[in-house]
Amino acid sequence: MISGKTETYVDNKRKDDVRQANIMAAKAVADAVRTSLGPRGMDKMLSTSSGEVIITNDGATILLKMEVLQPAAKMLVELSKSQDIVAGDGTTTVVVIAGALLKQCIALLGKGVHPTIISDAFHRASLKAVEVLTSMAIPVELSDREALVKNASTSLNSKVVSQYSSLLAPLAVDAVLNVVDPARPDSVDLRDIKVIKKLGGTVDDTEMIKGLVFDKKASHTAGGPTRVENAKIGLIQFQISPPKTDIEQNVIVSDYTQMDRILKEERNHILGMIKKIKATGCNVLLIQKSILRDAVTELSLHYLAKAKILVVKDVERDEIEFISKTLNCLPIANIEHFRAEKLGQAELVEEVSVGDGRIVKISGIKNMGRTTTILVRGSNQLVLDEAERSLHDALCVVRCLVNKRFLIAGGGAPEIEVSRQLGAWAKTLQGMESYCVRAFAEALEVIPYTLAENAGLNPITIVTELRNHHANGEVNTGINVRKGQITNILEENVVQPLLVSTSAVSLATECVRMILKIDDIVTVR
Repeated sequence: MISGKTETYVDNKRKDDVRQANIMAAKAVADAVRTSLGPRGMDKMLSTSSGEVIITNDGATILLKMEVLQPAAKMLVELSKSQDIVAGDGTTTVVVIAGALLKQCIALLGKGVHPTIISDAFHRASLKAVEVLTSMAIPVELSDREALVKNASTSLNSKVVSQYSSLLAPLAVDAVLNVVDPARPDSVDLRDIKVIKKLGGTVDDTEMIKGLVFDKKASHTAGGPTRVENAKIGLIQFQISPPKTDIEQNVIVSDYTQMDRILKEERNHILGMIKKIKATGCNVLLIQKSILRDAVTELSLHYLAKAKILVVKDVERDEIEFISKTLNCLPIANIEHFRAEKLGQAELVEEVSVGDGRIVKISGIKNMGRTTTILVRGSNQLVLDEAERSLHDALCVVRCLVNKRFLIAGGGAPEIEVSRQLGAWAKTLQGMESYCVRAFAEALEVIPYTLAENAGLNPITIVTELRNHHANGEVNTGINVRKGQITNILEENVVQPLLVSTSAVSLATECVRMILKIDDIVTVR
């Protein structure tokens, strides 16, 4: 008699189909960004539903704006976002590596390897890869400004604004070094660097400003001052306007004398406030935007102008922290608390015309906090936005170096080296694991392959030659895209922070392992 066991038939086809579909969708996303990798990579033009056009080379931005519907492909978008948070640069690299690993997974699954085995082997391989990268790294000191600038310019070389890298790279380095706190030398908060965009001029006119800049005009009502020397600056969060009831209600006034009295009271109320402000010697007021009622009225602006106080109104709420840190003053929430010791001091506050608009510039701040402002200029909105994104990447690269003070060569050199060492390591392993590790090693070759392809070189020749050089122990040999040949990349000053590469490998592996382990998609209505 046959036992009941042979009768059961398990349908694995569906699970394989779901896995295939997931991998294919994620690979399609990776292939879309692949062409924009490297200094010779192409740019993407994104047209949003609202008719806005964005031209960019930044992997994270491209994927963020793509409307990806497939859940597994969405994971790749999240992947580039997390690389953007951890390292800031290498957002395209991480997606391309993930795509290559998925391609290897299809081949392995086709041979009947179980997904869990692939997943575990990949995990071990990624840990080993991070070890190899760390052993290649060269320590760097923050005092070595030249090395930091090389890093930043390598990051900028693959962007639309690459011709300005000689200007933007030192700018990014100085900005980050300005905000490094000696008390906590390992961390940089990029919120302390404010980037302001102004249309007009070219990217060449971008400058770093010691001080504070508001992308607003000073209030010109009733002829208030637009330039104040030896300024005492008050940052207020209350309104200089007649008080209003909390609920909507009408007061019916039947008599002219009562109406007069209301207006007089309003005037006295405002005058009283302004006298208190003037008494502390304050001559510049920054007024926070108010939601409940007007922060300032025509009347109060008129009195402020008479008192010779320069007013910048509508300061955004989220800028308050940055401003108080820079000016070394305290935000004042109530007129009763308005005292001289809460004011910030600066040598000069003036309104300057820039491009087609005006900005208020505060310079010569006493006891200035550790913050920096960068004013980015550009001839049109697209260039301006792209310059800001590229600058952000460069700032992140310098921040990576502050966090982890090691750098490695760029130009595909580390990937080939890791691939070679993992290949050698795979030969010492047994069984399925050695297959999977070898597949992982092959997948990493996608980076130099794509770099060569985007530069219009012959990828197969280049990658083979690279392997040959690395086998002879030339660890820092990479693709020199400019000369179209293989050279020692370190001497060409193409370097990147260790953190960018290590986080790219480990994040990509993590993402691929998650996609591999999904065997069914259940839609919940």
